[in-house]
Amino acid sequence: QVQLVESGGGLVQPGGSLRLSCTASGRVDLIYAMSWYRQTPGKERELLAEISSGGDTNYADSLKGRFTISRDNAKNMLYLQMNSLKPEDTAVYYCNADIQRLAIVSFWGQGTQVTVSS
Repeated sequence: QVQLVESGGGLVQPGGSLRLSCTASGRVDLIYAMSWYRQTPGKERELLAEISSGGDTNYADSLKGRFTISRDNAKNMLYLQMNSLKPEDTAVYYCNADIQRLAIVSFWGQGTQVTVSS
């Protein structure tokens, strides 16, 4: 069994920063791409950033350089550094990982709430 667990969410003032973490545990032999998504009520889950096993990254244009994705392959961890946070960044943030099983399976974490408010 594989589990992804996000942490680091919370309440932050506009202009502040947060660092989200995601830990993959269980039968994790090989992780391919890892990604961060977010979702607000009534909207589809939005892809924010993705990173390959080799460290290549892609970001949603809307982030305009405020967020940075990184990973530690030795620890099976994924990070999202979020700077200059805005109220519209308020959402539940999810990590996703493509993990080798018999086939490549996409796993999701349970999500962590980020609230940007004064």
